[in-house]
Amino acid sequence: MNDADVLRRLSQLGIELPPPPQALAAYVPVRVVGGLAFVAGQVPMIDGEVMHPGHLGDDISIEQGAEAARRAAVQALSALRGSLGSFDPIEALAQVSVFVAATADFTRHPAVANGASELLVEVLGDEGTHARAAVGVASLPLGASVEVAVTAALR
Repeated sequence: MNDADVLRRLSQLGIELPPPPQALAAYVPVRVVGGLAFVAGQVPMIDGEVMHPGHLGDDISIEQGAEAARRAAVQALSALRGSLGSFDPIEALAQVSVFVAATADFTRHPAVANGASELLVEVLGDEGTHARAAVGVASLPLGASVEVAVTAALR
């Protein structure tokens, strides 16, 4: 990926990368191993507050969940760029895992996860296509409704 091209595309979409996330516990935001960059799970944050906290199927709509997943994906991009110094070392995304805090009867996890997946393809083009898991969970850190983890292949 070309760093300038990715930044230009973000700008065209009206997206400003937030500062790279800092670890909130005993982990690192990005770990590079064997030609892969693993981004720790990102919960959607704006100005230090969780975006759309709660549970899908209860107090959070699918649209809000998708918006939260989109924000978490932007944060994952910021983490990658912050750790690698630019987007240049990234060959392509490999895997995206989206965790959705949901009620037991909620089944629309893929619709929520599309918020992250569609953003990544919008920004990165073909290199942003990826395998994906969309998983429902009982709760997430800080009461978040969504958490997104990304794995990128490096050159």
